[in-house]
Amino acid sequence: MNLFAFLENPENWPGPNGIWARVVEHLIFTGLSVVVAALIAIPLGILIGHTGRGNFLVIGVSNAARAIPTLGLLVLVVTLLSTGTWPVVACLVVLAIPAILTATAAGIQNADREAVHAARALGMTPGQVVSKVEWPLALPLVISGLRSATLQVVATATVAAFVSSGGLGRLLINGQRLQDYPQMFAGAVLVAALAIVLDVVLGAIGWAVGRRARPRGKTAESPAAVPA
Repeated sequence: MNLFAFLENPENWPGPNGIWARVVEHLIFTGLSVVVAALIAIPLGILIGHTGRGNFLVIGVSNAARAIPTLGLLVLVVTLLSTGTWPVVACLVVLAIPAILTATAAGIQNADREAVHAARALGMTPGQVVSKVEWPLALPLVISGLRSATLQVVATATVAAFVSSGGLGRLLINGQRLQDYPQMFAGAVLVAALAIVLDVVLGAIGWAVGRRARPRGKTAESPAAVPA
């Protein structure tokens, strides 16, 4: 049996149910879920990290999200609402929030205290301290949290197929129903390839952001940067 037969057949790529359409659907699930999770988790993480209050919330949310079975939550949401993109996204958001929230709170809280104290001594407002000092220093760690959340969502978005939604999970479900092992293999390979590509892209962004942040830190610490 040629496991690559489904991928090698050019007829399986175009069309509304083709491989390209499934990849786009999977990316839509992933992108929407991570963006919505970031809009919730990043401001909350900044608030917790800056004030030093609410660390129990970070731990509680992280533990609760890990304990929730994604498939069970997805079936519940679809039963209460309907099938479609947003019920799937809502479930994946729950999975993505903990990694982003934890990384953001830790990044803000662990920002260079000397730089923070210096900013306050210069008369900066709390908002300016966050935007000009803590956030730039925390950004590499925030991107790391986004990277982790994205990988989790890419892998878990395959469950969307269980409630008649799209994505690469359809290849797994259809392949299992038809006992078409090359199609199942294609779904697994494409999910893994998509995860690797997104991981490399976000890793490169994190590396670039971290590299830009380091020279600034060195400049700020150098004697020439301190006024006489």
